[in-house]
Amino acid sequence: MQPPQTPPSAASGAPAEARFVRGSTLRHVLVMGSTGAVGLIAVFAVDLLGLFYLSRLGEQPVAAAVGFAGAVGFFQIGVGIGLSIGLGAVVSRAIGAGEMASARRIAASGLTVMTAVMVLIGLATALAADTVLGWLGATGEVHRLAARYLVIVSPSVPLLGLGMGLSALLRSVGDARRAMNVTLFAALATAVLDPLLIFALGLGLEGAAIGAVLSRLGLAWLAWHGAVRRHGLVGGLEAGALVTDARRLMTVAAPAVLTNLATPVGSAWVTQAIAGFGSAAIAGQATIERLSPVAFGIVYALSGAVGPIMAQNLGAGRMDRVRATLRDSMLVVLGAVLAAWGALWALQDVIVAAFSAAGETAALIRLFCNLLAGGFLFTGGLFVANAAFNNLGYPLLSTAFNWGRATLGTIPFVALGLPYGPGGVLIGQMAAAAVFGTAAALVAFRVVGRLRATDAEDAAGVELAPAGSGAPAVAALAARAGRGRMGT
Repeated sequence: MQPPQTPPSAASGAPAEARFVRGSTLRHVLVMGSTGAVGLIAVFAVDLLGLFYLSRLGEQPVAAAVGFAGAVGFFQIGVGIGLSIGLGAVVSRAIGAGEMASARRIAASGLTVMTAVMVLIGLATALAADTVLGWLGATGEVHRLAARYLVIVSPSVPLLGLGMGLSALLRSVGDARRAMNVTLFAALATAVLDPLLIFALGLGLEGAAIGAVLSRLGLAWLAWHGAVRRHGLVGGLEAGALVTDARRLMTVAAPAVLTNLATPVGSAWVTQAIAGFGSAAIAGQATIERLSPVAFGIVYALSGAVGPIMAQNLGAGRMDRVRATLRDSMLVVLGAVLAAWGALWALQDVIVAAFSAAGETAALIRLFCNLLAGGFLFTGGLFVANAAFNNLGYPLLSTAFNWGRATLGTIPFVALGLPYGPGGVLIGQMAAAAVFGTAAALVAFRVVGRLRATDAEDAAGVELAPAGSGAPAVAALAARAGRGRMGT
């Protein structure tokens, strides 16, 4: 597993690799956030384009099937994102502390763990697709189409996880451009393949699924080339250190996975509630779920983009810069949401016409453009707070807030909105985001304030322990910082 080429800068452990410990924190947030957003927007724009292509087939069950399959796919993506957050946090902290050799070893162990977990996730999804879709409320032709889509796509879940993990490594050294190019390439491949497979070969929904698989293959290959051959970020796999490194990784990754699974759980509850209003309502929700990441790409990107900035500065003992990063990230969320909300409000007629939406589907899209889009201000606050918790030794706080939003926040709010139709359900979901997003942002600032008040050793965290020591840096940092003092 040793990379063919290891650039001297990557192997030497030179402090110059920790580029986030100097310069403007706002500039780092903008660069990492915007480049991450470009990649995400490209991926989700192509996903939205695929839905557009399928909508041109004039078959509403196809659009509804995409909505149900997407709800299941969120679980797969949630696990991958959580694991990549853990990998990026631990590797970034090692780089910030000047421990490049440890960072490369942890990267190899982490990618091995990620691949194994994602293989199991893909297999479980393929085997349980019928059962899960039935629980979500899919029936008849919609159920059959969604199940077929998941059976085709699920074997490629390990490729998706590998691409996510390697992209996190690229962000850990501040190579925002290559991390962006990885997702841009995957998006471009899908944009080219979808019309060929859906229309030219007449494969319909199955063509979209095949295109997704081929795109993920390209994603994994390009990310591997950038992280391994260009930066030498992945060292040789050391069997003796695998268990210790995996434990260190999972200290952050396990809570992050639980955190990210909360969102699809809440989304599944909402999908089940909306399914009772028919295929038109599900089609409207599917359009909103694919439109949201395109409109708010930078908000989605910040959760992964600002983590390496915080982690490097934590490793270097610069808590003043950690607080500045948190503050600047919140300001970027505010500006991005206001700009996107205004654009959606102005273009709502165009959007409705583009997707040939009518009736309930069109009503939900307009509700999103006029009102629901503003709720992303609170969602963005929650995303940034999660990044702070995961990278500063308080990952269980992230888990608590996300699961609180997905359960205590979603279930009663959705129940209150249910008598008012699918629009009432979505408004209830937004209200939950407002409550928990605001609370998470306030607690994130409090956590950073507490860490700044500790002595220099606590603020910087302990030095990474050598392989086999059984003392993961993240666990030690969390203990010193007082993990659990806030009820988690």
